[in-house]
Amino acid sequence: MLARMICLLLAFVSSVVWTGFTAAAEQTTKVARLGLLSPLSADRQGPLEAFRQGLRELGYLEDRNIAITYRYADGNEALLPGLAADLVRLNVDVIVTWGVPAARAAVQATTTIPIVNASMSDPVRAKLVSSLTRPGGNLTGFTSLTPELSAKRLELIRESVPGLSRVAVLSTNSTTAVLGLKETETAAQALGVALFVQMVREPSDFDGAYAAMASHRAEALIVLSDLMFGQHRERLANLAAVRRLPTVYFGREFVAVGGLMSYALNFNDQFRRAAVYVDKILKGAKPGDLPIERAAKFELVINLKTAKALGLAIPESILARADEVIE
Repeated sequence: MLARMICLLLAFVSSVVWTGFTAAAEQTTKVARLGLLSPLSADRQGPLEAFRQGLRELGYLEDRNIAITYRYADGNEALLPGLAADLVRLNVDVIVTWGVPAARAAVQATTTIPIVNASMSDPVRAKLVSSLTRPGGNLTGFTSLTPELSAKRLELIRESVPGLSRVAVLSTNSTTAVLGLKETETAAQALGVALFVQMVREPSDFDGAYAAMASHRAEALIVLSDLMFGQHRERLANLAAVRRLPTVYFGREFVAVGGLMSYALNFNDQFRRAAVYVDKILKGAKPGDLPIERAAKFELVINLKTAKALGLAIPESILARADEVIE
């Protein structure tokens, strides 16, 4: 009898211990599921790697305690709603996006899954949130809304091109580009520079756009931020070279493929900071209570080889401020 009671007791203790062990194991191996919605192609890995690095710094490791499902639109905004809906069907814990079109697609796809946008122009004017300080709803993140960027780009190109008076602006009718155009027009009025605005709708318009700039005797060019331009950065850099048009861009990727200069926010920095917001949400924070933060870090990149080809001597005052010089 005593032996039977001992056996029953041991069995009970073993069951309790095993149940506790199993529960602990399940808790320690719980995997957070993220959906990453990018309007660009898979080759734009710089910012995404910065995001993954930010996650690693916070203790999240892919294939261990976090899993990321990637969806790329490859430059085709029409694909974004379907890709966003796919992530919603997968019931991910958080959706991470890039840009206003991707944010809008995600917001339209779900009102419950938290959304962190690593970089978007003006979510208030785009009617995605009620305010930057208290966005409400299920979207938060970081904004690239920085009116001073347009003025700074204009100042840089004017200082680099002696006697500059006529500047062309390449734009689309996207929300981000239109906001950038308004800021650029304001900056041009303050600086006394005449603008020639060239609107395009698709890549097939590029050749005609650059021909029109030449006919209007544009002395320099500002390329506004737009998804399509980013996807065709090599072609735009080549067109500027053929037309011998000094150009300032919205990202260092253009300068890396032969563009003259860029002055822009540091996308890698914003994506790394986006990991912090994801961590807060996974720990219980509500996205609507997290203020949308403005860009904090900017970088000036100059391609000296391109400057020489254009016959420009970039002033030392600009070179001294450059974060990177490509020779």
